Amino acid sequence: MSIFIVRHGETAWNAARIVQLPDIPLSERGIAQADRLALRLARAGVARVLSSDFLRARMTADRIVARTGASCESEPLLRERDFGDLRGVPYAALGVDIFAPDYTPPGGESWEEFLARVERAWECVRREAAAAGGNLVVVTHGLLCRTLVSRHIACSGELPPIGRWANTSVTEIDLGPPWTLRCLNCVAHLAPDPGEGEPPAQV
Repeated sequence: MSIFIVRHGETAWNAARIVQLPDIPLSERGIAQADRLALRLARAGVARVLSSDFLRARMTADRIVARTGASCESEPLLRERDFGDLRGVPYAALGVDIFAPDYTPPGGESWEEFLARVERAWECVRREAAAAGGNLVVVTHGLLCRTLVSRHIACSGELPPIGRWANTSVTEIDLGPPWTLRCLNCVAHLAPDPGEGEPPAQV
């Protein structure tokens, strides 16, 4: 059996490179991406979907559920890192690298707090996978995708460099331990997509 770790579809704030709020919905483009993702996963034997409760993730999960008939549950542990007072601010106006490990956003999560939550999220994913009775889809956010995979998934050698975690990308892992990587940050379901423009920010 497998776990599919999925990033949500694109939002207007992704495209505009603005640090997102929890209630930002998918754009029309993001909905189209989620529909193509759902079509891909409809052939994957999905039994259950576990999703961040942020709107952009839930909207992505809803498209998967509609196509697969799988049950779905929201899990707050799968939320993106809380960037506090910086949410709603364009990246160009930040004047700081908010992803630096020693940076704590005002009113938000420190890197250490975020990593501790990711560990709790991983334990939740493991429990859900064991009980799913089939393949599990986890719908979450760019930074959480990257952190889960880099900390817990075995692969031959180092993870390849990834410029960004793409919207609706699929990372498939075999149930473990060891939790083995089968595909990483894959968006084959979106090709060909001539509308691709400037890569959006992670969150």
